[in-house]
Amino acid sequence: MSELQDEIAERDRLDTERLSAWMQANVPDFAGPLSYAKFAGGQSNPTYKLMTPGRDYVLRRKPMGELLPSAHQVDREHRVMAALHPTGFPVPRQYGLCEEDAVIGSAFYVMEMVDGRTIWDGAMPDLTPEQRRDHYHAMIDTLADLHNTDHEAIGLTDFGRPGNYFERQVSRWTKQYRGAETEHMPAMEALIEWLPRTVPEQTRTSIVHGDYRVDNMKFAPGTEAQVAAVLDWELCTLGDPTADLTYYLMSWVTEPEGRSGVMGLTGPDTGIPTLEEMVARYCARTGRDGLPQLDWYFAFNLFRLASIVQGIKKRFLIGTASNAKAEATAARVPHLVDAAWDFAKKAGA
Repeated sequence: MSELQDEIAERDRLDTERLSAWMQANVPDFAGPLSYAKFAGGQSNPTYKLMTPGRDYVLRRKPMGELLPSAHQVDREHRVMAALHPTGFPVPRQYGLCEEDAVIGSAFYVMEMVDGRTIWDGAMPDLTPEQRRDHYHAMIDTLADLHNTDHEAIGLTDFGRPGNYFERQVSRWTKQYRGAETEHMPAMEALIEWLPRTVPEQTRTSIVHGDYRVDNMKFAPGTEAQVAAVLDWELCTLGDPTADLTYYLMSWVTEPEGRSGVMGLTGPDTGIPTLEEMVARYCARTGRDGLPQLDWYFAFNLFRLASIVQGIKKRFLIGTASNAKAEATAARVPHLVDAAWDFAKKAGA
């Protein structure tokens, strides 16, 4: 979670009287008075720290205003965490979902506030090599445990569409790119032609987090290498677990940028496991005999990212995202496309 904001815009304020009444009715052992602060940062679902004399909570809500039908589905986030928590998987305990607008003006859910550390930089500069290795092992083990969870046994049979996950993803991100296209890029055209023809067979279906990376989790307080909570489930669905794994492994082919990238930083000196070690550990824990075609998945992940960033570029060019950061982000599109095509060529394109 990000830092707390100093000031809260009028549209982001909460009606503490109505919220307190809802908490009284829905949250065991709730006792006011209730105060709150908003987490800063770019979450698409505004997130708040709720404070009472006895304990703190976290509230996530839909943003105010007109929304796309498939976006900001706080009910899905709540549902997947409520289903996972009783299994022992590290997610915050859920206290309740409110789908009525009457309480705070939009749908929301309340969950426990998990104590712990957020690690923003995958290089983990504050840890020893041994601690780094243990933290990386904890992350890959936690991802394997998510993919080993029987989604049908915990009531998530209808949480996503079965099969053809990557076919649907390639089609979706091609449409997104076409909708935001601003110039002709031969490498992007080649990817759009090649990816759907070469989709690897899907052999497993599991819960997919959708954005599994080092800064979307809380680690235990101190320096203990334990994932205390996996957060930010807004992209979760049922799908091919290889999607989650290879998205996470993109950090190993991404230059260190102060975020998740650890390319060139692996080995005994730093303690950060190599890509091959992470794959072997994941396969051992999930009962796989190996992962073929990593280059195809890396090409797909970069293609997906290029499509997302192309959308930002389009908004920047038409003036709805006019800031320096948007301009810098928009400039990345050709590099992402070229990197995706490089992996496609390694995969046989």
